[in-house]
Amino acid sequence: MTDLLATLQELERLRVGFVSLTAALDLTMPAGRAMAGLLAVFAEFEREVLRDRVRAGLAHARANGKRLGRPLTAALQSDQIRKLRRSGLSKSEIARQLNIGRTSVRRILSSKKS
Repeated sequence: MTDLLATLQELERLRVGFVSLTAALDLTMPAGRAMAGLLAVFAEFEREVLRDRVRAGLAHARANGKRLGRPLTAALQSDQIRKLRRSGLSKSEIARQLNIGRTSVRRILSSKKS
């Protein structure tokens, strides 16, 4: 909302009028500026409602034991990665064989062995 008001004030200072031909919105007129303000208020409201719903959904998922975030892929193959490295394969070759990223291979090999 504040960005819209600042933009409208900047346009007015520069003596630039904004008229939307597709939305029939003329910001050079008081009714057009009022309508733009109403649209901005509703857009801000909708964004806040969406944010609250997302947060509630994440909290619900956590409460039900759902693991959030990126799924584990390379970490599931850490034993295989270490075995291939001990057999003499390069990190790049290990990544190609297991179809995972080289960075994941390096991270697993440099982490504390468990």
